[in-house]
Amino acid sequence: MCLINFQYERHPNYKLIIAANRDEFYERPTAQAHFWKDHPQVLAGRDLHGMGTWLGITKQGRFAALTNIRNPEEDVSDKKSRGDILKNYLAGTESAESFVENLKKEKNQYASFNLLVGNLDQLLYFNSKQGEIEKVEAGTHGLSNHFLNTPWPKVEKGKQMMESYVAGREKVEPEQLFEILTMADIAADGDLPNTGVGVELEKQLSPLFIKMENYGTRSSTVLLVDRDDNVTFVERTYQKGEYHGEAKFTFQIED
Repeated sequence: MCLINFQYERHPNYKLIIAANRDEFYERPTAQAHFWKDHPQVLAGRDLHGMGTWLGITKQGRFAALTNIRNPEEDVSDKKSRGDILKNYLAGTESAESFVENLKKEKNQYASFNLLVGNLDQLLYFNSKQGEIEKVEAGTHGLSNHFLNTPWPKVEKGKQMMESYVAGREKVEPEQLFEILTMADIAADGDLPNTGVGVELEKQLSPLFIKMENYGTRSSTVLLVDRDDNVTFVERTYQKGEYHGEAKFTFQIED
């Protein structure tokens, strides 16, 4: 997952509003969002290489999402799959606080990552670089391949557009959030971050929706949880930038 724009505990009718894009190499095998056979309470897409995921929710309201921290100099050859982190939390029963405290001790077993994890009544943020656990404050936030709310162009644009759309709106429509997620405008050179990959690649990675020769946005997810704990989860998948299909799920979180 490479872009997560979300609003938490600000809207009068929704606890959580998420609009997120997963960017990945096209050749990496992936299953569309579904309830997993080996963990039937987990709803998420699945990376068929590592068998983990990048964003998911359970029937009991456990939620987790992850992005990579971009670091081209990092040696990841002996690291565990970061998707395991989400799988372990979503499939388990450990509290978010306890889970992240234990993860702090093992964070160097994984390549650099950002993690959002919680149960919708409390949302925590942790990244493996800073190593600190933070409670996510009510508001509109953005997370890409640096830290929470780092003002990269795609993060700021996504936050602003989400904030503008949901403000004063009684009902949030997934279609409008998907329109935001498919924006492919390239950032101006002067606004680009410097993550060590060179200006040309920074430009190609700067849109909300990425389409490159071998890498790009593979899926977009909209997740809505209202004040009555009704969940709407919609995932759209893409192949080399072209729409490939949609999976939609609605359910109420179990007590």
